[in-house]
Amino acid sequence: MIGTIIIALFLSACGNKSLNEKSLQEKEQENTQDTTINQTNDTDQELFFSSHDFFEDFDGKLDHIHGLGYAGNQNAIFFAAHDGLKVYENGKWFKTKKENNDYMGFNAVDKGFYTSGHPGRDSNLPNPLGLKRSLDFGQTLENLGLEGESDFHAMGVGYENHTVYVFNEHKNSKMGTGLYVTRDNGNTWAKIQAKNLGEDIFSIAVHPKKDELVAVAGKDGVFLSKDGGENFEKLNDKQGTSVFFSENALWYGAYDKEPVLVKYVLETKEKVELSLPKLEKDAVMYLAQNPQNQSEIVFSTFNGHVFLSKDHAKTWDQLVEKGKIQ
Repeated sequence: MIGTIIIALFLSACGNKSLNEKSLQEKEQENTQDTTINQTNDTDQELFFSSHDFFEDFDGKLDHIHGLGYAGNQNAIFFAAHDGLKVYENGKWFKTKKENNDYMGFNAVDKGFYTSGHPGRDSNLPNPLGLKRSLDFGQTLENLGLEGESDFHAMGVGYENHTVYVFNEHKNSKMGTGLYVTRDNGNTWAKIQAKNLGEDIFSIAVHPKKDELVAVAGKDGVFLSKDGGENFEKLNDKQGTSVFFSENALWYGAYDKEPVLVKYVLETKEKVELSLPKLEKDAVMYLAQNPQNQSEIVFSTFNGHVFLSKDHAKTWDQLVEKGKIQ
């Protein structure tokens, strides 16, 4: 049942484009200023997003989530949906006014986010998007290559190192099929052997600092590599559904009749199974931990639910039920 759901979701299409071009230096300076503004206190952060001219209040349906995370090191959760970005901050929801693209392979990083996918109705970008990066909450999307060629569904990016791993399903001008990595924002790509890695890859995660640590969730289980993806070891025989790295642990979701969420401690190799809310024929699809508050964890499911914990996964509050904001 879950396998069918996963395959259907990962084969679904999506789309959109971007705005005016700015230099990387200008974007990074703007992002640093924005981050400084948003790291003061909850009230200031809420006021910032409420008054930001690129965002407006959102009370619609949150459909087809293709990634989530704390983009720009904010105390706000960004959700990549088929119709643009949605943001949850201090009990309030916001959406982007423009660039409502269908973001796939969405990965939040400390300065913004990396993504792929398809242009939305209000976008002039080529379809598919190739590899994109934004340092200003999605207002502008920097082209990192492969526009009009590739749409990466399975993609992982290190939160601080920005190393990008992708599983490429169709040959393009820079790579064949299989697992590839770029450490220079798409200028060059290297093929990875990926020994012992299973098939039907759904999710990729990269350690925030140590980019040789890579994890993959797929049909055949959850896999971990300590040498940049050249060799993988299987951590779980159950179907993998999600992977995420914090600094000291790999968090992964899996499914076999029942969903599980496991925290794998990297140093000791201890596996700690965490509590989950009741999920009917469902599983953890995307998960992230707040880098500014490690007790705060959020995840979405295949059936369109979103849950948030503020006590390190001991209890959960439901933010979204089958796409409907609570």
